[in-house]
Amino acid sequence: MEYLYYLANASLSLRVVQFLHSRPEIPVAFITVIHQIDGWVVRIKLRREISVDEDRNFRAFLNELGITYEPPMRVQMALWSLETGQCPVDVMRRYQVAVVSHGSPEKEEIEAFRQQFVRGLGYCPETLA
Repeated sequence: MEYLYYLANASLSLRVVQFLHSRPEIPVAFITVIHQIDGWVVRIKLRREISVDEDRNFRAFLNELGITYEPPMRVQMALWSLETGQCPVDVMRRYQVAVVSHGSPEKEEIEAFRQQFVRGLGYCPETLA
């Protein structure tokens, strides 16, 4: 079971990660976070099926934060490559995507990416808010 969503900014991505940390009953296998110029792609893959009610509630939460996402081929290939165990740095080079996090959901990785990006730009774009 998996969920693939497009979110407007870093704060929303952090809310998803915090939500998953607060719900240990959701069997997360991995979460992938990719930053794009105009938003964030978040993929959550579960180890097993969850109940219909849990699924409905989780989708409702995700729908409040973003929209379901149909990735272009380049992003699809990057997500597949990460799932098959390829190194995130190699995936970033090959598919020109910014892999912020892959694996266990950690808010520190998103925060660090945001801080480094803002420091490099000298201002905070809306997608990094």
